[in-house]
Amino acid sequence: MPPIPSAALNARILPASTPAELLRNFCIIAHIDHGKSTLADRMLQLTGVVDARAMRAQYLDRMDIERERGITIKSQAVRMPWQVGETAYALNMIDTPGHVDFSYEVSRSLAACEGAVLVVDAAQGIEAQTLANLYMAMENDLTIIPVLNKIDLPAAQPEKFADELANLIGGEPDDCLRVSGKTGEGVLELLDKIVELVPPPVGDPNAPARAMIFDSVYDSYRGVITYVRVIDGQLSPREKIVMMSTRATHELLEIGVSSPEPTPSAGLGVGEVGYLITGVKDVRQSRVGDTVTNFGKPATTALGGYRDPQPMVFSGLYPIDGSDYPALRDALDKLKLNDAALVYEPETSVALGFGFRLGFLGLLHLEICRERLEREFNLDLISTAPNVIYKVTMEDRSTVTVTNPSEFPEGKIAEVSEPVVKATILSPSDFVGTIMEMCQNRRGTLLGMDYLSADRVELRYTLPLGEIIFDFFDQLKSRTRGYASLDYDISGEQVANLVKVDILLQGEQVDAFSAIVHRDKAYAYGVMMTGKLRELIPRQQFEVPIQAAVGSRIIARETIRAMRKDVLAKCYGGDISRKRKLLEKQKEGKKRMKQIGRVEVPQEAFIAALSSDGDSKDTKK
Repeated sequence: MPPIPSAALNARILPASTPAELLRNFCIIAHIDHGKSTLADRMLQLTGVVDARAMRAQYLDRMDIERERGITIKSQAVRMPWQVGETAYALNMIDTPGHVDFSYEVSRSLAACEGAVLVVDAAQGIEAQTLANLYMAMENDLTIIPVLNKIDLPAAQPEKFADELANLIGGEPDDCLRVSGKTGEGVLELLDKIVELVPPPVGDPNAPARAMIFDSVYDSYRGVITYVRVIDGQLSPREKIVMMSTRATHELLEIGVSSPEPTPSAGLGVGEVGYLITGVKDVRQSRVGDTVTNFGKPATTALGGYRDPQPMVFSGLYPIDGSDYPALRDALDKLKLNDAALVYEPETSVALGFGFRLGFLGLLHLEICRERLEREFNLDLISTAPNVIYKVTMEDRSTVTVTNPSEFPEGKIAEVSEPVVKATILSPSDFVGTIMEMCQNRRGTLLGMDYLSADRVELRYTLPLGEIIFDFFDQLKSRTRGYASLDYDISGEQVANLVKVDILLQGEQVDAFSAIVHRDKAYAYGVMMTGKLRELIPRQQFEVPIQAAVGSRIIARETIRAMRKDVLAKCYGGDISRKRKLLEKQKEGKKRMKQIGRVEVPQEAFIAALSSDGDSKDTKK
């Protein structure tokens, strides 16, 4: 959500709440890169809330990262006027992300709406995240409006994909609207269809106010800005409100709607979506999913809230400069306000000092969060290699939860459980063989296979999460020439033959380089990490062995050769015994140095060896 500019203070005040029967709340859902933001741009122009002079591509994508990468990270709500005949309606639209890592944003947006516009690229057809978002919308009992976008492309096949869409959601191919977000063709008809098909919000205007917080953002001048959807009653400026989970009370300094810039209003009624400003600076007092009510006439029961997201990938985040630790803690508090799917807790490392263990929904989520922390809060950070959460059962039947390889217990282990996901892969049928081979190499189990049409197939696999968080998607794209798409959902745990690989420098274990891998891949990891460290650690005055070990067994080794001073440089001839004596003395010194010497790993080596940049590419699922 954009921060509230001070110019909004001087903007016109909108009238009090719009009647619920004239409201239409809907969101736009689709697979990534199917044209949601472009379609939203045309709607903003046609409804007149953004004039041609102020218009730019991806208008609702406010972050620099979104504009650079061409992806939506944050859902954005905007209010648009639309007239059908003599009746003026108010449309509340939410533009949602398409990437699987930001599906929690989509689920919260769906809970604030009565309808969903399902957008499908007329040149690419239905993809994995299209199905995932559609099923989420169906679970919320939303009215689905199918739309085929990009019909202006030469490669578009609207008839073929209209049949696929009709079979998927039930209905006739003619029900699928043909639009072009780029040229604006068919968008007027879509807006009319939204008014016709999406039901108005339902609520009791005379009941005590209840509003659901679906997003919030921190503004350094105005404090916490809370975005709400009103379910019952009415909220007005200058009245006292209560957050029902924390029981914190605040005065409403400003209330308004995003149109698309923040515009103050005289109140919000049933079904309306808007923002609240209380001037509070404590970021913990505005939790996503909390219920806002009146202080004078409070509601007795809170709204249901949202299902807490389940972190799938864990990574350590440490400031390069140890004195930045308090700044990192404050930055995470503020980022958590804007990204409710982020989970973190303090952690320490012998090598890296004080930092935090963060839980993410996926690898792109990790990369975006790290980049936002570095850009928005001017921090220099190291992120350790991502890993998933394991459950270790000891022989005495006690269990240990492991989110970090350094927590892996010593002693007799009965079994190790790892999380598994149910993955859905959509691909042209030509690539079925190569996809099945790849999934089997990643310890996958085939659950089923369905042909959506003569040349498109859906494969369902059970895969260990640890096998897909690194380069699985990149490999899938390269083996299918970019045509395959992937979606996955956590589906439980399974027992696996997993071991902890330790990295030893000069016989001493370095906890930051440890990893939990399948026994069959332990040797490959050991060879890779020892080879990488041999290149990164500078040569010492003595020989340094770098070893990879599973328990007490060494599985890989590299050696950093010693720097050798030329002790014979001062000998200009003479007896050989003099030279031999100098070489023996040097040999004894090297031996003694090796016994008492310690290897200092430079910070640059840690950054290069531990950084997940090489693995977490900007993958579009």
